[in-house]
Amino acid sequence: MVSSLYDITRAIAKAMLAGPPETDGVAARMVAVLGDSPLWVHDVAVGAVKIFGTRWTEVSPRDLSFFITDAPRFVEAWRSDDPPRIARIVLQPPVQRPLPPALAGLELPRWSTSRDLADWLGLAIPEFEWLTDHWRVEPRSSGTPLHHYTYRMFDKRDGGCRLIEIPKGRLREAQRRILRGLLDRVPPHDAAHGFRKGRGIVSFAAPHADRDVVIRFDLMDFFVSVGAKKVHALFDTLGYPVEVVRALTALCTNRVPSARLLASDLRDRLDSSGRQRYRDRHLPQGAATSPALANLCAFRLDTRLAALARSLDATYTRYADDLAFSGGLMLARAAERLPIWVASIAIEEGFALQLRKTRVMRRGVRQRLAGVVVNRHPNFARDQFDTLKAILTNCVRQGSASQNRDAHADFRGYLAGRVAHATMLNTARGMKLQSIFDRIAWDSMEPDVAT
Repeated sequence: MVSSLYDITRAIAKAMLAGPPETDGVAARMVAVLGDSPLWVHDVAVGAVKIFGTRWTEVSPRDLSFFITDAPRFVEAWRSDDPPRIARIVLQPPVQRPLPPALAGLELPRWSTSRDLADWLGLAIPEFEWLTDHWRVEPRSSGTPLHHYTYRMFDKRDGGCRLIEIPKGRLREAQRRILRGLLDRVPPHDAAHGFRKGRGIVSFAAPHADRDVVIRFDLMDFFVSVGAKKVHALFDTLGYPVEVVRALTALCTNRVPSARLLASDLRDRLDSSGRQRYRDRHLPQGAATSPALANLCAFRLDTRLAALARSLDATYTRYADDLAFSGGLMLARAAERLPIWVASIAIEEGFALQLRKTRVMRRGVRQRLAGVVVNRHPNFARDQFDTLKAILTNCVRQGSASQNRDAHADFRGYLAGRVAHATMLNTARGMKLQSIFDRIAWDSMEPDVAT
């Protein structure tokens, strides 16, 4: 049977790319595919090496097949009574490509095949294929033992809801290893302060202290907005072969079953577009890999917003879905137009702003970012201090159980964290709170906490 022109040229192109760009080797691989050695093979091999040789590892089979189709002597052979036929398939062995220059020097794991990745994760091939969805579990069904996630819904203060997607044991272990062994080694944009060692809300807010104007934006559905295509593109940028990229993407993304989205607690809380975002593969909020992947997939967003800030002589930082700009007169003059520019960039990069949460804060009002007051220097808000002080005082007078109105499983640890946060922002206020905390007679069920 005679194959189509597309099949013939594609098979020849893949064989040509299955080795280095040396004329004799390229021609030999072409002969292996054809099972014959027609005269046009040498001409095509010479021309391909001459044109594509310097970027051989970057050439796609599609580009090379177009080159073959246009080769005069191949065209002549194709139109003859005995056109070329495929005798066998010769494929390029998977190879991990070099990192782009901006990431050169990073020491990343080397996985040429999905088996290499499975071995690195300590998974047998059947389990690996199950976790990477090779078994194609029905997406419309709900919680069954074959699904890799469980789901919990929480109400937001603004009336919305948040769906937490919790990976099950073996997938959770695999994601943690990918985080520690791969993602933690790839630096996000310098403007990103969330989910990074040595950074936090203080480093996010501090660059905006004592500025004429501070402007805060909020991204909508940050994790869910990062779809599988972005995650796939990131792993591809790191040089991994396509089968490894697909496996990593499957391990780190999820699609929520329709039955879960239509359950009584969610049916009326999400509109059709919101449900569709969850149905499509996305970063699950609850997976260990999602925060790092979200930062890395937002690199272009951060790059463009940082450039916008520089054009206005302003400063830009991001903490997860919180965006902050601050500056002087130039930014103040552009304050009305800035939301339009930021929203446009966000949309082009696959994100969206919650415009109703945008805040323009000038010197005359409290300038607050992620709970940190930045009017003169990063500080703990007075109303937060007073509220926390009252809670601690009532714990001393009435017992800790009387103040645990939100039923925290570890109320002592929760309060200790808030006191530590206050101390980090304002040492004097923090010490006052700590002294009250130390006087609390904790209920016997409260675990010990180092303070």
